[in-house]
Amino acid sequence: MKQEKSKAFNYDLDFKSTDFRKNPELYRIGKGEQGVLLVEPYKSEILPHWRFKTPQIARESSEHIYGLFLDYLRQNDFVGADMARKFLQMGYTRSRRYANHRTGQKYKGPVPDDKKGQSGAHGRDLLPLDPDPVKAESARIFKEKWEDAKENETYKRLMADFRAKYES
Repeated sequence: MKQEKSKAFNYDLDFKSTDFRKNPELYRIGKGEQGVLLVEPYKSEILPHWRFKTPQIARESSEHIYGLFLDYLRQNDFVGADMARKFLQMGYTRSRRYANHRTGQKYKGPVPDDKKGQSGAHGRDLLPLDPDPVKAESARIFKEKWEDAKENETYKRLMADFRAKYES
């Protein structure tokens, strides 16, 4: 199935006062984890359950968030399901970062002031790997649930419907 091109995530919205459950037309899927810590009320519903310090904590967290994902699907709430999928993805990516760099820092030195809020190294050197097998297992656990979410047929159908209705 060919993936449709989505409209870019709109960072110019007033996220503090926008309820995306009431205004799903304002939501944009974007790429990867875009908006994961902005889109309400979903951020407040999901974030308290997002943890990855140990494999046991990651398992409980990913199962709870996947349960929220399924609940949103049962309610035909694509935005909620997509946000839960993003939190599962973020569980994987953050766990992987700490699996590779125990401090969570990938690069030497601070981000230049004019580059804050952007992703990338910005000319900084990469720190050497300092593997943490515990976080690697947490990442594996989150990745499994993230994959389950991405491949869920109801999710894929709701995404196609959402794109046809709001992003075309």
